[in-house]
Amino acid sequence: MEFKTQNPYTNEVIATYTGHTQEQVHAMLEKSAEAYSAWRKTDFAHRAALMMKVASLLEEKVEKYARTISEEMGKPIREARAEVKKCAWVCRYYAEHAEKFLQDEVIETDAQKSYVRHDPQGIIFAIMPWNFPFWQVFRFAAPTLMAGNTGMLKHAANVFGSAQHIEDIFLEAGFPDGVFQHLIIGHDLVEDVIKYPGVRAVTLTGSERAGSAVAAQAGKYIKRSLLELGGSNAFIVMEDADLEAAIAIGVNARMMNTGQSCIAAKRFILVGRTYEKFSSRFAEEVKKLKSGDPLDESTQIGTLARVDLAEELQKQMQASIAKGAKLLCGGKQEGAYHEPTVLMDVMPGMAAFDEETFGPLAALIPAKDNEEAFELAAQSNFGLGLTVMTNDVEKALSYADKVEDGAFFVNELVKSDPRLPFGGTKISGYGRELSKDGILEFVNRKTVYVK
Repeated sequence: MEFKTQNPYTNEVIATYTGHTQEQVHAMLEKSAEAYSAWRKTDFAHRAALMMKVASLLEEKVEKYARTISEEMGKPIREARAEVKKCAWVCRYYAEHAEKFLQDEVIETDAQKSYVRHDPQGIIFAIMPWNFPFWQVFRFAAPTLMAGNTGMLKHAANVFGSAQHIEDIFLEAGFPDGVFQHLIIGHDLVEDVIKYPGVRAVTLTGSERAGSAVAAQAGKYIKRSLLELGGSNAFIVMEDADLEAAIAIGVNARMMNTGQSCIAAKRFILVGRTYEKFSSRFAEEVKKLKSGDPLDESTQIGTLARVDLAEELQKQMQASIAKGAKLLCGGKQEGAYHEPTVLMDVMPGMAAFDEETFGPLAALIPAKDNEEAFELAAQSNFGLGLTVMTNDVEKALSYADKVEDGAFFVNELVKSDPRLPFGGTKISGYGRELSKDGILEFVNRKTVYVK
């Protein structure tokens, strides 16, 4: 099988990759299992030194990696650089904290001694998406390898160049051959990897459909799984909010990465008089965003990663308008490019409210008061996170239990941070990445009891 990577801005085929055969995949799994037997015995100081080297390489070669990201999936170059630098941060974070996170946990019982130790499990299989082709991988790889596991990556087919860079980085940093490998495979060989005895768990970031399929396969073979899936984050603006701050943060929260983010603000729920004031000013700022070549330093909006993604967003927009939503600005689509778009008068039952819109489309939703705003926020099958903009922080915090999402941000866009656990609820997935929680997902918490 061959895989072609096409630049979504120029339509140029920039690389062609020959897929691994079933026999090659098995050989790579055997290599990973062999590498694990030695890697699990290394000490934290050794692992940390190598992970620090990875961080340094990411920063030294940021231009090279950022260009690959932009060419493969259309991200504006400035955002691609920021993504690579954030990967260096997560590597340093786990290099500095993994040993403390995984130290023995003493629990007083009637035993002479009782405690929990944290052992690595084996091969951890990661299935990752194209929208943050470096960050999604490193937030899995840094804790996984620091815990003493080995990693196998199946990346999205349009970002195999990024995947190869990442494997090369670990090798150049001094990680033993086989500790981190990337597979050039399609969906047809995923189950073969999951069922391999040395694979102990699978982590997936992607769509609801992909998550459901992989979780079913993991369950079939009694393997642990972690899913980080789609989102339709609410962005609530209360009447007492700083309107200019809400607009600035809101534009960034929706349009970053050309709107292709699971944790992007997608449903803007505007309380009372805020609706009219916010809507016009927000649309003005969206119109100012510069679209163009992702490699141009001034570009703020690139293309979507593929033509079909832009076409799907256009369908969702048109379906919402057919049900009564009003087009405030934008709305045009050509090839993989979709103009930054704002819809007004969006309500439940419309695609822009009910579905995940994975692109530069903001849905503006009126609410008569705070209570209705939080009811609307909770009226979603997704549960990644939400933002509340207000000058009354305590009032905002009093609503924290009103929604089931995995994150509740006040006066800031929802974002991932190595120091904080990250994950969702409902069809947004389960499990947690990052922080101490992330490294504990893929270790064996072993009870030790001495009488």
